[in-house]
Amino acid sequence: MTWDPAQQSAFATTLQSALDAFVDEQAARLLPLGGDADRLVAAARESVSGGKRLRASFCYWGYRAVQEQVADETALVRAAASLELLHASALVHDDYMDASATRRGRPATHKAFEAHHRTQGWTGSPEQYGAAAAILLGDLLLSWADELLRTCGLPHAEVRDALAWFDATRSEVIAGQFLDVSVQARGRSTVEQAMQVLRYKSAKYSVERPLHVGAALAGARPEVVAALSAFGLPIGEAFQLRDDLLGVFGDPGVTGKPAGDDLSEGKRTVLVALALEGAPADEAELLDRSLGRPLDEAAVARLRTVIERSGAQAEVERRITTLTDGALEALAAAPVTDAARDALRSLAEAATQRVV
Repeated sequence: MTWDPAQQSAFATTLQSALDAFVDEQAARLLPLGGDADRLVAAARESVSGGKRLRASFCYWGYRAVQEQVADETALVRAAASLELLHASALVHDDYMDASATRRGRPATHKAFEAHHRTQGWTGSPEQYGAAAAILLGDLLLSWADELLRTCGLPHAEVRDALAWFDATRSEVIAGQFLDVSVQARGRSTVEQAMQVLRYKSAKYSVERPLHVGAALAGARPEVVAALSAFGLPIGEAFQLRDDLLGVFGDPGVTGKPAGDDLSEGKRTVLVALALEGAPADEAELLDRSLGRPLDEAAVARLRTVIERSGAQAEVERRITTLTDGALEALAAAPVTDAARDALRSLAEAATQRVV
């Protein structure tokens, strides 16, 4: 049986219901704090609405890789939903650090709160208010992620083991984000440095660690965890490389981000590092000085041409294929259930061949 888009959509709907119910619980708890807290909770609700739900899906199938049947489906979905809260936290913080104006076609959190401050005619700086709101919302979502996993309803011993992987995930993604901030501050990055940022800021927490959390919840043996890493890490890297391509070449109508958004934000991705290494000196210099500056459509088009001619776009596509092929070979030999092998193969394709 193939894990098809209809099944993925049904899972996403169930997951959204679990997230909505959890946010409802938090809203009731914070109700005595009044309207300001209501706005924060409303922003939290918006931040966990929609998305691809790949992290939760990999967590769910990490569990199913070990256990053919699920003893408590509701509890497992709640546990998987904790990865989506972690992801939402990272996005809120990331948008502020990158000065991104939009997320999924809507104003980024800091921009939405900044606009609210202006509309109300409050005193002080609207930008500072928006920044404070984004920091606090990201922190709140991070706290909720831990709470949801701890209270998911699965047996305590397995939840304790899963929390150990969850702790590692949070440390890695925060440290990986700081690596990214530091690379951008220096204004230069080798391909190897860009790959390290990619691995710890995104790849591990997007696929490998969710698989580990799910497998731990099912009481996985060490050899299964290792096999899931051999599949999950390269798929996570291919996933982020695809994201880097979409950040430059993606259709804004599909991605919800402006054209060439990664370029105007100055992101020193693997794609950019390869282009700077492969382009003629004058074109490399144009790309380098353009990063992190406002860019109109014509400027984005010129930089896209530079990246294409450098061979960087083709090289990233080649790396995605190589990583994906290696991961699928590892999956074929992994000691996992047949249902999980089939579903993980489908999820790998969705993660690496997507257009959004």
